[in-house]
Amino acid sequence: MDLQDLFEEHRGHLRQVAYRVLGSTADAEDAVQEAWLRLHRSDVGEIENLRAWLTTVVSRVALNQLRSRRREQPLDDRLPDPVVTPEEGPAERAELADSVSLALLVVLDALEPAERLAFVLHDMFAVPFAEIAPMVDRTPEATRQLASRARRRVRGVEPSGTPAQRREVADAFLAAARTGDVEGLVAVLDPDVVLRVDQGEGVRTVRGAREVAAQAAAYRSADQRRIPVLVGGMPGALGVLDGRPVALLAFTVVGGRVSEVDILGDLERLAELDPALWR
Repeated sequence: MDLQDLFEEHRGHLRQVAYRVLGSTADAEDAVQEAWLRLHRSDVGEIENLRAWLTTVVSRVALNQLRSRRREQPLDDRLPDPVVTPEEGPAERAELADSVSLALLVVLDALEPAERLAFVLHDMFAVPFAEIAPMVDRTPEATRQLASRARRRVRGVEPSGTPAQRREVADAFLAAARTGDVEGLVAVLDPDVVLRVDQGEGVRTVRGAREVAAQAAAYRSADQRRIPVLVGGMPGALGVLDGRPVALLAFTVVGGRVSEVDILGDLERLAELDPALWR
């Protein structure tokens, strides 16, 4: 097997690692490409565990990218890139275990880079702290503490219920929003629900059931087609108008209620979605 084939065996894994560290599909692809270039310049015969070696390389590259980005742009500048898939078929169901919600990525964006890397590698990919420690210039015990702090932040956005139950709650929200039913919206919203809207000019945040219900009831379009999709494995809806996507909604459902709603309305980013989702 040649070097390219060896690398391709691990590309999917490396892309998942980089995406979870960076929250950007384009940046993740750049990190994976850099890992390939470094492998191409290395003596493969001296690498005992290629998957572990590549994971370390892509993690270090992603960490450097993340640190650079944090210096250059505000934390609330934009929503992370969504991974949108159709809500049908066994292939999509099989992908759920590897999915990461938009709400979780928003929380990860608020972490310090070292905390984020420690959490992602250990909690999502079972990399031992002893292997993560050199990447973040910490001892294994200090690295464990980084992941622990991140874990406490993440707990609030962990969804509950089955996929079918979460979809039922999301559909109830969409139905109430379509008719402007404020009371119906309040009934399915957590009292402390958070709404985030990104239309390409920064993220606007609204908090509280009444406030979010009022916003959702005010924003409705009879002409807009709403297509059920999965956004990072969680229930979502793609709004399509005149044959193009105009809004992507992603829901986090905890305890039978919507706890977070993320809306991407940036037309340039929506245009990058796979047209097969709405055609």
